Amino acid sequence: MGLATVASRAQNGLEATAVAVEVHVAGGLPGMTIVGLPEAAVRESKDRVRAALVNAGFQMPPSRITVNLAPADLPKEGGRFDLAIAIGILAASGQIDDARLGDCELLGELSLSAELRPIRGALPSSVHAGRAGKTLILPQDNAAEAALAGQTVVRAAGHLLEVCGWLAGQTDLQSATPPAQSTAVQPMPDLQDVLGQHQGRRALEIAAAGGHSLLMIGPPGSGKSMLASRLPGILPPLSEAAALDCAQVQSIGRDGFDPRHWGQRPFRAPHHTASAPALVGGGAPPRPGEITLAHQGVLFLDELPEFQRVVLEALREPLESGHVVISRAAQQTTYPADFQLVAAMNPCPCGYAGDPEQACRCTPDQVSRYRGRLSGPLLDRIDMQIHVHRAPIRELATQHETGEPSAKVRRRVEQARATAWTRQGCANAQLVATALDAHTRLSDADRDFLITAAERLKLSARGLHRTLRVARTIADLSGEDRLSKTHLTEALSYRNQLNT
Repeated sequence: MGLATVASRAQNGLEATAVAVEVHVAGGLPGMTIVGLPEAAVRESKDRVRAALVNAGFQMPPSRITVNLAPADLPKEGGRFDLAIAIGILAASGQIDDARLGDCELLGELSLSAELRPIRGALPSSVHAGRAGKTLILPQDNAAEAALAGQTVVRAAGHLLEVCGWLAGQTDLQSATPPAQSTAVQPMPDLQDVLGQHQGRRALEIAAAGGHSLLMIGPPGSGKSMLASRLPGILPPLSEAAALDCAQVQSIGRDGFDPRHWGQRPFRAPHHTASAPALVGGGAPPRPGEITLAHQGVLFLDELPEFQRVVLEALREPLESGHVVISRAAQQTTYPADFQLVAAMNPCPCGYAGDPEQACRCTPDQVSRYRGRLSGPLLDRIDMQIHVHRAPIRELATQHETGEPSAKVRRRVEQARATAWTRQGCANAQLVATALDAHTRLSDADRDFLITAAERLKLSARGLHRTLRVARTIADLSGEDRLSKTHLTEALSYRNQLNT
């Protein structure tokens, strides 16, 4: 008869909240009760734990067992508390020594044979355990991911008996280290595979250099998806802090995080049938959506008008703020959403409006309705819009020279990004109004030109600011400190293309 407390962590968005697993073994009718807002998978852990203890050679106390997951008002989910509950029962019943329990945190799901199964969200838990100065013990399959936290002592086990042996000082659990291949960037599609499409390549380079959103409009087979898939390959590498931030987001996703992708920007391309919760996140408890899983990377929306309007309108706030707040009656969660939007669409339902080689079959009314699926406020938030025309078949068949490889373009992008960071501490797409004024000073003649062009194009204040940000990026790619009419003209050419 006794009481034991084991430290663990719950997953609450990107926060891995500390949870004290308190186990009380007392007299009474045999049974186990779990309290502290457990959801179904947590309540079912009593059956997994009971079978695991018996199959590991321990005795399930024939007593009344109460398990409290504190704090009591925090919802608990998943099988991540199985290991902590099992160790708590063994410690409270005197079957193992609990002297080491105060220095460590335990996470892991138990199989009926007492083997440890991986959990979701191991990396955020590892980061928070390291900040608390605790040793983290978790399943072997999560070890490489958890070790990416860097400052955390991570010990991995494959079986309940290994953990018990380590707590008793009889065996040693190997300290986990990140796999060597986790630092190697995986191969990406190369830009040199794209033949022709000089305007598309130029727009892609500007978007990468400034972190700008991009909409490509063109007929089927013109290369829009091909261009979009090559954007991650020309983006600058992530810093250590950004890579860790990105990896934590991937860790809490449905597929988890593969350590081999460490430092690689995500590329998410949801189908146009995706719902609003799938895109922005939702559920109970709230799960991250595609825009969060694209954090520090690229979100590609192909066939943009085919998405439901409510789905597209949900992008408006994250595009401005860089985060998304998911509110439910019992819980509110904030997820990061600093993604780069790239979208593609046909100019009309049949896809051939304005194509010189194939006639369009759509009526003006059909074209208007099709383009009207995209609201003005959403289009106003997209920095760049370009037309992608089909390259002639004869030109593609006879062209033997390849374009610039991604590595060469990436060097220019990195130089432009470095210039922006040195000057203002952020990418050009993130410049706020006051900083934008300071870093885009124009001569009187150039200012008059910009005002006249903005009035003719009917640009909003937001559209004008986004044009200036793009112009600032174009100047950085040219290595020029001051904006000129040439930079402004090119930046203006990327606005309101859907209306031309």
